Amino acid sequence: MANTTMQYHIRKAEPRDVKPLAELDARCFAAPWSEQSFEEDVVKNPLAFYLVAESEEGDIIGYAGVWMIVGEGHITNVAASPDHRRCGVARAVLTQLFDICETQHGIDAFTLEVRPSNDPAIALYESFGFQTAGRRKGYYEDNGEDALIMWRQVVNE
Repeated sequence: MANTTMQYHIRKAEPRDVKPLAELDARCFAAPWSEQSFEEDVVKNPLAFYLVAESEEGDIIGYAGVWMIVGEGHITNVAASPDHRRCGVARAVLTQLFDICETQHGIDAFTLEVRPSNDPAIALYESFGFQTAGRRKGYYEDNGEDALIMWRQVVNE
């Protein structure tokens, strides 16, 4: 059972987070990113921005990343450790990620790919206003599953 009272804080990912991010990804996904891929994004890619959720003990329990390209944000990955799913970690990280991208970087649209079989993720994204706009055939290398392409437009009031 998930611990819903866990305390954590959200901060920008740093080079020291590369290895823990890769380890978390390996626990969360059938086709995880490599440590090298995280290093490329977190340390070297000027278009990439990552936030991590860090427990009081200093463990990375969740993260979200985005590539910011010409006013659009492409969500690269969102993960919450299996022990902390359905506790609001992914929602909290995404909320801050959207806020920073919109207010500090002028991002007014976001896109992502998600497995059609990942109902919890789809529900989370829909709760942020994402809508399915298309499908990428055979997108996932581990099993050839398609990906839903989802978009979210920022509504400025």
